[in-house]
Amino acid sequence: MPDEHVPSVKTRDFPGTPVTAVNFDPRRDLLLGLFQAGLARVDGRRCVSAALARAPLTAPVYVAAIGKAAATMALGAHDALGEAIERTLIITRDPPDLGAFPGGAAPELWLAAHPVPDERSLAAGSRLLAWIDELPQRGLPLFLVSGGSSSLVEVLEPGLTLHDLEALTREALASGSAIGEINAQRAARSRIKGGRLAARLGGRAARALFVSDVPRDDPRIIGSGLMGPAPGGPDHVQREVVASVDQAVAAVAARAAEWGLSVHAPPGRFADDAGRLAVRFAHELLLSPAQLCVWGGESTVQLPARPGHGGRNQHLALAAARLIAGHPDLMLLAAGTDGSDGVTDDAGALVDADTCARLTLAELDADRCLAQADSGRALAASGDLVHTGPTGTNVGDLVVGLKLSADAALALAQRHGSARPRML
Repeated sequence: MPDEHVPSVKTRDFPGTPVTAVNFDPRRDLLLGLFQAGLARVDGRRCVSAALARAPLTAPVYVAAIGKAAATMALGAHDALGEAIERTLIITRDPPDLGAFPGGAAPELWLAAHPVPDERSLAAGSRLLAWIDELPQRGLPLFLVSGGSSSLVEVLEPGLTLHDLEALTREALASGSAIGEINAQRAARSRIKGGRLAARLGGRAARALFVSDVPRDDPRIIGSGLMGPAPGGPDHVQREVVASVDQAVAAVAARAAEWGLSVHAPPGRFADDAGRLAVRFAHELLLSPAQLCVWGGESTVQLPARPGHGGRNQHLALAAARLIAGHPDLMLLAAGTDGSDGVTDDAGALVDADTCARLTLAELDADRCLAQADSGRALAASGDLVHTGPTGTNVGDLVVGLKLSADAALALAQRHGSARPRML
């Protein structure tokens, strides 16, 4: 699919200070464009369409799409299969543009909550079970699962309540637990997670495509195992991960190399406390001979009793801003590929050597904001928040570090035919 399906990426201007020819920094456009290249590679619509083009399904196909990328993944299925799709169910967080679906193919839409489930999540879970029970014998179910499914859809074990589920989720998020550990706890309390939804199919043939936001891209962990292997079988579900953060990292690295930058993209995914990762990334960026470093994974933050406003990527970026202060050639972007960070509407942040100085002018202290998990307020004041809106994918987080002077970035842009890099 063409790149126009990927949303634009931008930073919010410094409060009261519009970007002009005087204060414009070409490195910001460069980093934002690289981030968008990563998003384009793992776009849910593009990846599902490509997977189904490689291995088409025969009619009639019944589509159930669950997760933050559900709508775009469903569009990809319609792009590839067209009239072979008999019916489509979408369970997601943000209201999608249903007008993008072909005429007469309007899906059934259920909106639910993320990251903390609510009554809508339970209603969506009940509808998903009923949808499976209603499948005609001749229909082939196609499940499209992406990150966020754990919260968006649930059917609880007898004796458990929504209050229990909310408390578990809030406690797990506040503790900074790894996603695999959180999803294992969710699956143990669910009638549809941990492969139980696949078991509900009773051994019938099905296909499941995943946009993965978990370590090792394991279907037993994605969505808390919403379409993981049925415990004890029989299981005739064909599973395929069509997008992951490794692909996004590779796309960022490839685009940077096209622009003539030297690139360091270490193998493996990060999974650690955001503050510790900020130290690691800042030092790697400073010491690396490469001009650009890119990492993929997911950080954690242990929240205080009364957290402020922000998310793990904003926390990581603000912590890194303290370390790159005084290094005018360094910049760092940390953002979630789903377009949101924690409970905020921003994807993350893009910080530079002057971020902390701008915070001081705004009468804010970086250390205090970090201690209060209030990085969002700080980065709003410094003008460093990155905003995309819903992206149509969800493969975890990208961190991109740049070691380049503004003059060198401007010369780079001019060599490619523009005084301002047109990468957005």
